[in-house]
Amino acid sequence: MTPYFEVRHIVGLDETNVVGNVYFAHFVRWQGRCRELFLRERVPGLIAELGAGLKIFTLSCSCEYLAEVFAFDEIAVRMRLAELSQTQVAFMFDYMRVRGEAEELVATGRQRVLCMRAEGDGMRPARVPAAFRRALTPFLARSG
Repeated sequence: MTPYFEVRHIVGLDETNVVGNVYFAHFVRWQGRCRELFLRERVPGLIAELGAGLKIFTLSCSCEYLAEVFAFDEIAVRMRLAELSQTQVAFMFDYMRVRGEAEELVATGRQRVLCMRAEGDGMRPARVPAAFRRALTPFLARSG
């Protein structure tokens, strides 16, 4: 089993639409929150690097919806590393509805980010910081 970084979320009424299910855009917001909390917990020194010119740009983000989610559902957002290059990181997300011991996959997602550094009047691609690489490595998704 591939290890993952997990964030738990209880769906609020404010996240549902007129039909009563979760509005689709919230899944993407939960992806971002999971990524941010990973950085906060596992790469605390990255905040200083961000203040010193490092930028992390989201290049792409997607979500595939497999089942409806409703108010007060408990959702476990699980993030794994899909790919790590010199300047980019790709993440995979599984959204699991948790009911006691039972879990149901309700959505999957992907996200790709690029590290850049401010140089003069522009931006240049930058290596993924070593501390970020070390923190990500245990979460590498393995096939088969």
